Amino acid sequence: MKKILSVFSLFTSTATLLCCALPFLLVSIGAGAVLAGLVSNVPQIVWVSENKNLVFIIGGILLLLSWAMNIYRENISCPVDKKQACSDSKIFSHRVFKISVFIYCIGVFFGYILPLMKG
Repeated sequence: MKKILSVFSLFTSTATLLCCALPFLLVSIGAGAVLAGLVSNVPQIVWVSENKNLVFIIGGILLLLSWAMNIYRENISCPVDKKQACSDSKIFSHRVFKISVFIYCIGVFFGYILPLMKG
């Protein structure tokens, strides 16, 4: 369950990049035609951009759940017969969580903070 939640939070965090950071990056480096081609080939990006508040809320909730499960899991000791697998799983979950938070923060910056700075 923990690995599934960590991977799903990584997926939703990546969606925040697709809605906000990727279009800004492509337009700022002068690759507007690449963005237009990407949108015409993958029209779901437009839906993600139009519903960015929902994407960020769901992503934030999943990250909070993942964080809570990480905290809860730290207090549980690993079984003696599967100690290595258990500790490897904890390390994997922590790494995926940190990557997810980093990606989510980039999405928040490009989706909400940067437009306020330019306006």
